[in-house]
Amino acid sequence: MTERSSNPYARPVAAEAEPQRPPPVVTPEPTVTEGSVVVRGVAVRYGSVVAVDDVDLVVPPGSLLALTGPSGAGKSSLLWAIAGAVRPAAGEVTVGHTRIADRGTAVRAGIALIPQGNGLAGVLTAHENVAFPLLATGTAPGEVATRAATALADVGLAESGDHLVEELSGGQQQRVAVARGLATEAPVLLADEPTSELDHVNRGRVLDLLRAQASRGAVVVMATHDPEAAAVCDGEVRLDEGHLTRIR
Repeated sequence: MTERSSNPYARPVAAEAEPQRPPPVVTPEPTVTEGSVVVRGVAVRYGSVVAVDDVDLVVPPGSLLALTGPSGAGKSSLLWAIAGAVRPAAGEVTVGHTRIADRGTAVRAGIALIPQGNGLAGVLTAHENVAFPLLATGTAPGEVATRAATALADVGLAESGDHLVEELSGGQQQRVAVARGLATEAPVLLADEPTSELDHVNRGRVLDLLRAQASRGAVVVMATHDPEAAAVCDGEVRLDEGHLTRIR
């Protein structure tokens, strides 16, 4: 039973209104400029499994973007679609005026990929692993030697160039993979978990190197589980069950 006031002149108490929630903050998509990576409606499927679902994304030159999300969210699949290594089931990827149809098109458009798990040839030396992609794209041998040596020095492996990759630790192998990507001096650099095998010092070193690539005008997209690594990026997008949300 509701208790009533004994005061006949008492005013009825109005029910408290529920506090209004602020509208969700929608982070605007960057403006498309010359050299931007533009992803429109991209879906990646493996049989009945949808890894990436109707993703739109713009990454302008000179920016370092973190691609975050749980394991199995589709981060690697999205990077591979941008790199032309996986053909989208729907949608398209463009860089400038070039539509990325396959890996060959991506290489000609200047897209370099640092894959998760490093993707190095164990029977080659660290220097040879860094040099080979440059030779394959027609870079002059003298310049190849200089760029490979510089990239290995940048990741702290100046003295390890003649070591076979299979002789190196997991963290050293990861840094060789990063050096291989840096040596390409590509206008688009995609890095899939480039700090996952690294200690604190070398993680910081690699993040600084990726930042330097963005500062020279490259598009840099880094997939990462590391919130501290994501925090130093210019922006962050999150994939979950194939769906992309821009965080900042």
